[in-house]
Amino acid sequence: MENVFSLFALTSVIATILTLTSPMAHTEILEVISKVRNVANEGLKGIEPVLLVSASVAASIGALWLLDVIYQDEPLTSRTKRFIFTLVKKIPQVKAKIKEETMKAKESIEEEMNACCKELPQRLSLPEEGLGTEGAIAEATKYLKVIGYDWEKGCLSGTVYNHSEELSKLAEKVYGLSAYSNPLHPDVFPGLRNIEAEIVQMVARLFNGTNEACGTVTSCGTESLVLACKAFRDYAMHVKGIRRPEMVIPVTAHAGFDKAAELLRMGIKKVPVDPATMQCNMRAMRRAISRNTCMLVASAPTFPHGCIDPVQEIAQLGLKYDIPVHVDACLGGFLIPFMAQAGYDLKPFDFRVKGVTSISADPHKYGFTPKGASVLLFSHPKYRDEQFFVATDWPGGIYASPTIAGSRAGGPIATCWATMLRYGVNGYVESARKIVSQARRLEAAFRQIEGIHVLGVPEVSVVAIGSDVFDIYRLQSNLASKGFKFAPLQFPAAIHLALTHFHKSDEVIDRLIDVVRTEVKELLNDPDVPATGSAGIYGSSQKVPDRSIIGDIAKVYLNALYSIKEDKNEN
Repeated sequence: MENVFSLFALTSVIATILTLTSPMAHTEILEVISKVRNVANEGLKGIEPVLLVSASVAASIGALWLLDVIYQDEPLTSRTKRFIFTLVKKIPQVKAKIKEETMKAKESIEEEMNACCKELPQRLSLPEEGLGTEGAIAEATKYLKVIGYDWEKGCLSGTVYNHSEELSKLAEKVYGLSAYSNPLHPDVFPGLRNIEAEIVQMVARLFNGTNEACGTVTSCGTESLVLACKAFRDYAMHVKGIRRPEMVIPVTAHAGFDKAAELLRMGIKKVPVDPATMQCNMRAMRRAISRNTCMLVASAPTFPHGCIDPVQEIAQLGLKYDIPVHVDACLGGFLIPFMAQAGYDLKPFDFRVKGVTSISADPHKYGFTPKGASVLLFSHPKYRDEQFFVATDWPGGIYASPTIAGSRAGGPIATCWATMLRYGVNGYVESARKIVSQARRLEAAFRQIEGIHVLGVPEVSVVAIGSDVFDIYRLQSNLASKGFKFAPLQFPAAIHLALTHFHKSDEVIDRLIDVVRTEVKELLNDPDVPATGSAGIYGSSQKVPDRSIIGDIAKVYLNALYSIKEDKNEN
């Protein structure tokens, strides 16, 4: 029966070709086919049929193998480089040198990581007798008062976006009411279910969603990005029949998309940005689109440089090629909806733009809610349906969950809702006005300092600076010694400051500008000296062609998060 269908299909193809060509061309086509057949038969004359069959099978297997080698989630060029670097690292001298440098990094990172905790008990096992409520609170207070930077004085980039005694009381009270609640059981906690639904709708309205707009509350921006990718991957596979879905993103898009690609086995294509504006290069994005593209990404703003990608142009591409477009507003999601009312106009970036199909925004940043709250929105339920996970054949019953987690903490959801209600639109407008005005003031001041330059056109709350004269990581190190912790960037080398509630004071900004101006002037006196310490390591890492080595060092850092140096005073 299969042979009959195959013959029918082949006949249909030939008939289609003949139908689409003129009658005069039919004879010519048949003559060409006949000549090709005769030449092939003549050349294969005298060869045993078994050899012909074997060669055909071998060629087919070889072709399939070659296609599998070429078309994988990781590009062929990357796999080739990785293979070569793997061989090089097996050379004894190279292997020994890498091990030596890795051990140095391990010791340095662990020493730095544990430096602030030397006076803590360093427990390795449970105490035989419980400490009781008061004792546990006393110990928690001791541990949590250990800090590395005085973040309440505006010394940090991002990290903690707001804090006050009033907000702490609000969080403590509401979290206490919801600490043991779980959205996995809406029948047990119906009020919490309603709270989550209200958060989604309130945020959807901020981004001008229609009545069809929907979404979920997740634990963080990265989870929102992973779930957006899952939704569009599954939509591409189930609805559009794409076998190897891949996303197309600017190189400045958050690394959460890389994590999503790895976890979900998706392809990922990265396109460059305009070096002047640091916005997505639209010509490059257009060229990167293929029949496998399942989503396009724009950032509003980007984490590294605070620039907003051309959302409207990317959405036009999405409409033209029928590809969903995700706007990652995790960082600035509780600033950009309020900036127009605060006096700072932006180009449309939300559901007002036809073609935008999803948006992620984090209330736990500029929404000032406690950590553990992000919102993922979709323009239509058909996309959110693909985000959900459902297992229908489990002996434990039908299992369905809206996000990655099964059981979820109700506390962060409830405190997110309460904090949003506490601020309201006017509170967030006022916050946006103060933070964005200080960011613009800082940008203007940095542009006047000889020896550094501002990257791109920052539009929200992040200002990134680099230098063509000296190692910018020296400036980062010097600023840290003065109490200001800028975040390091790479490709190109730069550092940035994400302004928060703690930078609303003119006194903080004035001091920061003066410190940067003084340190830059000092560095210009001796610009050729490279950075040292951890700043030097970060700068040198960009020159290492084998990125797996940098990955190994990063894993050393991650392992150090769980290190305890000594077992002293163990109770």
